Amino acid sequence: MFTFRYQVESIDGDYANLRRIDGEDEDLKLVARALLPPEIREGTKLLYEMMQYSILEE
Repeated sequence: MFTFRYQVESIDGDYANLRRIDGEDEDLKLVARALLPPEIREGTKLLYEMMQYSILEE
């Protein structure tokens, strides 16, 4: 199973632009906010695993 780390770059209405921060891909990924935790803000770091996003606690 794959695990990825993202950071919320921007929020645009019902979508958020995510940037991968674990070094693999620099392109933005557009994701529906319905798939993300409701408390996200710009700059929030996320963990994607098992087809779910969760906030990364540091």
